[in-house]
Amino acid sequence: VQLQASGGGLVKAGGSLRLSCVASGRIVSPGVMGWFRQAPGEEREFVTAISGTGGSTYDADPVKGRFTISRDNVKNAVYLQMNSLKPEDTAVYYCAAAVRRHLRDYSNLAEYGYWGRGTLVTVSS
Repeated sequence: VQLQASGGGLVKAGGSLRLSCVASGRIVSPGVMGWFRQAPGEEREFVTAISGTGGSTYDADPVKGRFTISRDNVKNAVYLQMNSLKPEDTAVYYCAAAVRRHLRDYSNLAEYGYWGRGTLVTVSS
């Protein structure tokens, strides 16, 4: 399975961006998909995830109420709508996918077997 993320860019604080991630390859059934981010000099951190059916979502506290994850299983795609962006949201955003439809810990990087290359989001103050 290959993941291709897009949609990053430069935006002013308070603005919005929408990231997309399309999965290709041998996909037997939709698994959990998530977004992580990594700021310069920092470890990669969990942002949000969505279950295989799209019925459940899980958000990290810093993005609750501002970011929304969604998916389209027909297109094998997951989206991240980011509103009210802050300079501290600046990071490379990575799309990740798991084989299972539900995970014990959605924020655990080790639960995800597939990763995209990342797309850079820069929020200016």
